[in-house]
Amino acid sequence: MRTETVAESRAAKTLREIFESGRPLTYVHSTEEQRVAGVLSALGARLAPPAPVWTWSLTEGLSRDGGQPEANSCDPRAVLDFIIEHPHTAIFHLKDFHEPLRESAEIRRRLRDVAESCLDRRKYVVVSSAVRAIPDELDRSFVFVELRPPDLVELVQFLRDEGVKADDAVLHQFSRALQGLTTDEARYAMRRALAANPDLGPGAVPALLEEKRLLVSRGGVIEYISGATRIDEVGGLQNLKKWLLERRKLFEMRDTLSAEIVPKGLLMMGIPGCGKSLCVKAIASHFELPLYRLDMIEIFSGRHGKPEGVFVACCKMMEDMAPAVLWFDEIEMGITSTESSGEQGRIFAFFLTWMQEKTRGLFVAATANRLDLLPAEMIRKGRFDEVFFVDLPVEEERMEIFRIHLDRRGEDSSRFNIAQLMEFTVGWTGAEIEQCVVSAITRARLADREITDQDLVSTAVSIVPLSRTMKEQINHIREWAFERAVRATPRAMG
Repeated sequence: MRTETVAESRAAKTLREIFESGRPLTYVHSTEEQRVAGVLSALGARLAPPAPVWTWSLTEGLSRDGGQPEANSCDPRAVLDFIIEHPHTAIFHLKDFHEPLRESAEIRRRLRDVAESCLDRRKYVVVSSAVRAIPDELDRSFVFVELRPPDLVELVQFLRDEGVKADDAVLHQFSRALQGLTTDEARYAMRRALAANPDLGPGAVPALLEEKRLLVSRGGVIEYISGATRIDEVGGLQNLKKWLLERRKLFEMRDTLSAEIVPKGLLMMGIPGCGKSLCVKAIASHFELPLYRLDMIEIFSGRHGKPEGVFVACCKMMEDMAPAVLWFDEIEMGITSTESSGEQGRIFAFFLTWMQEKTRGLFVAATANRLDLLPAEMIRKGRFDEVFFVDLPVEEERMEIFRIHLDRRGEDSSRFNIAQLMEFTVGWTGAEIEQCVVSAITRARLADREITDQDLVSTAVSIVPLSRTMKEQINHIREWAFERAVRATPRAMG
């Protein structure tokens, strides 16, 4: 029997269930020794009867609950003999015991004796190591646990243990900002936040997120995207906006809905420069979630190891970051093959399964330009909640985009005759409209005067749009997407 607690962390629950099953040997793969020790100590106190934690290391020997080490207990064989002879309930935490196991057949044999002697005697042996190294003859004797980063329950308790004095709402806000980090990384982030905001009010969250951005981005594959983009800063695309407004409510209710109803994500395909990347940023802002970008080209660069392993590790890491939005940028550059053999085929197979089974707090936003490279299985209904085609903006959308970019740069859009620009901007992308505004403002600033309608017209007539220089490719994209995707714009281009 165990005493009930109000909240139990994921790590504590996993180990408790292993202990309750009667398994005597557990191998915890983690670099966080102190965290493992803390989880075991808290778990031991909750067991009935309580179980003291004996900790062993090759350098310090064996000690109980942080007390003085036992005499002559540094020897690995001696600690195993001690465990066998110990008559009472206890948890034995063996640090880096993979080395003695790997080097000594005698130790491997004796640990099998330990497993037999501890069975059904409420004695539990936990080997923790940063290296996964279980000898073949002990593989079936151990329960292997990959310790994931701390969850919200554990992070809230961590903040309390660190002396953070704040109400529950602020503690949960901090904890959500720290999700995905180890406890050591969370400690460094908190110190940065304290330096920026000694009172640790809500204003400290940006400092936490900045430290998290640095920690997450250090690998070079996943990038934390900071800076909010409001959904009203995206011109046009009313079908897409309506869809997002409807799905936000379902996503917020994800813990009370069946998995098949909770939004999993969307795929946006279309013409370069028409706002797909901006839409992803707006999704994260609209859902009030952090945004992470997964660079498919970097994954296949070879600089981070085998692409298959890197891709799988990144997807699992992002589940620990949830709730969040994960952006697969140019997804067609990495997931283009359905062949059963080869790395791309295995990545594709993993991705399809992962999309169905991933945690419901992770919303996937994928963007693609080369539509013909996407496998048919990728865009069929059920993989993503919806597949949108982002076309060249129609006239009303071009006018809205002009207003957005003028207002964003401190210019009053109402004083410009934007309608007269429409005849010069047929077939323009949103990116070309933005460049027109920037170039016109630059021209006016160089002349040390206010921007005028003539600056916009003169700049517009000098720009050759992508739809003219790549007419055949754009027509091909439109024809390909016509029956395969939902238009992000309500009506066709006039």
